Amino acid sequence: QVQVVESGGGLVQFGGSLRLSCSVSGFIRRPFISNWFRQSPGKQREFVAGISSNGTTDYAGSVRDRFTISRDNVNKVSLQMNDLKSDDTAVYYCNVREDRIVLPREYWGQGTQVTVSS
Repeated sequence: QVQVVESGGGLVQFGGSLRLSCSVSGFIRRPFISNWFRQSPGKQREFVAGISSNGTTDYAGSVRDRFTISRDNVNKVSLQMNDLKSDDTAVYYCNVREDRIVLPREYWGQGTQVTVSS
């Protein structure tokens, strides 16, 4: 059984920084892509950043140049968030998806709360 666990959320002041981590355990077919999504109250879940097994990264426009996704090891990725703004307040979810075209499986973590105070 695949488990996805996020950590590192919390309360931070406007303009501050936080680092989120996502660890994956259990059997998952490789290669896989790791993504971060977030969801604020009353809004749809939105893509934040992603990294493929070969290190290719992608970012939402609203976080580009402020957030950095990196792969610490084969089963762990991090999201460094700098210059945090009020709009960054959300529950952040890690998503892991098999990197294949036919019936890719994906897994979600429970989420970690990030709150930016003004």
